[in-house]
Amino acid sequence: MTDELDRLIALAKSVQMTPDQQEEQRRSFAYGNAGFENELITKKMVDEQAEKLKSTDD
Repeated sequence: MTDELDRLIALAKSVQMTPDQQEEQRRSFAYGNAGFENELITKKMVDEQAEKLKSTDD
C-alpha cells in the first residue's frame, strides 16, 4: 500500500458517524441489497418501511 492509502485508511477508521448518518447508511444498504434482488424496490419503499420499524421501536 502507498503511504497515502495508509493515511486514508487510518483516517476512515477514526470517523464517528452520528445516529442520523448511521440510519442513512442502514437505509442505503437495505435499498442496495433489496434493489439488487428486486428491481421494483424503490428508495421510497425502503424509507417507508424504515419509518414503520422506527415507530414500533419507540
